[in-house]
Amino acid sequence: MIWNGPRKYRFADLGEQDVLALAISSEEDDARIYRSYAQRLRADYPASAALFEDMAREEDDHRRRLIALHQERFGEVIPLLRREHVSGFPARRPLWLVDNLGIDRIRAEAGMMERDARRFYELAAQRTGDASTRKLLGDLAAAEAGHADLATSLADTHLGEDARSAEARTEHRQFVLTWVQPGLAGLMDGSVSTLAPIFAAAFATGDTGQTFRVGLAASIGAGISMGFTEAASDDGTISGRGSPLKRGLASGVMTTVGGLGHALPYLVPHFATATAIALAVVFVELWAIAWIQNRYMQTPFWRAALQVVVGGSLVLGAGIVIGFG
Repeated sequence: MIWNGPRKYRFADLGEQDVLALAISSEEDDARIYRSYAQRLRADYPASAALFEDMAREEDDHRRRLIALHQERFGEVIPLLRREHVSGFPARRPLWLVDNLGIDRIRAEAGMMERDARRFYELAAQRTGDASTRKLLGDLAAAEAGHADLATSLADTHLGEDARSAEARTEHRQFVLTWVQPGLAGLMDGSVSTLAPIFAAAFATGDTGQTFRVGLAASIGAGISMGFTEAASDDGTISGRGSPLKRGLASGVMTTVGGLGHALPYLVPHFATATAIALAVVFVELWAIAWIQNRYMQTPFWRAALQVVVGGSLVLGAGIVIGFG
């Protein structure tokens, strides 16, 4: 069978040679995927890279055995049939998307690849009444189950406690650099820099509606500014801080959230009540920032509290004074 258009074949339409050709192309694809994982992980996670290199070599061995079986039964010419040509065949996640996953998620993705392929062959074997086809599909299902067992044994070989600990530390560091650090900077900027305009507007007008609009504009404007600034300041290639898009998103969103925290209370129509709630939110925000700095950035809590709480209180006081003036 030769695929000649966008229509996808049902598995029931395939003969034994087609199923064998599909298995061969799938083994080729999976070997390439595992080698791409290894290349992606080699610099930061050498143990996991070695794991995926070994898995790719196993896929190569299975492909050679399948090709030998095809030569024995059907000859030298293997039909051009790939997973995307067959309806219901498990798809593979694009590699550009996998690049954005963490190390544990990549390992889980590899396990899912093996389980999906095994399940597909098992279900297909149950649907066929032809004995030889049923045997072929059962053999393929057993081979995929063996791949999953191999992945477990290879993980035990390559990923001892020391390697797992080292990779966990690397992943934690990358998480902090890519998400926590820019998000924290955004939260600090949004929480502190919007205090003065929001409370100045509140005490100058005494109008909760106008105060909310000022806070909304200040928060969104600051979020956009911080997001673009973070994304444009460093592409992450040399610093290793990760994707500028991720960092810009973290910074921009958290800046906006930081400002909206004490702007939203002014949706309450009663001015005194809204202001009391906003001041309570500010208190929680500033202490939460100090805790995050201590938890993820290893900043001594007293120093973080001094920087954030005292600094924020000064900005808040400035906004109130300007508003009354």
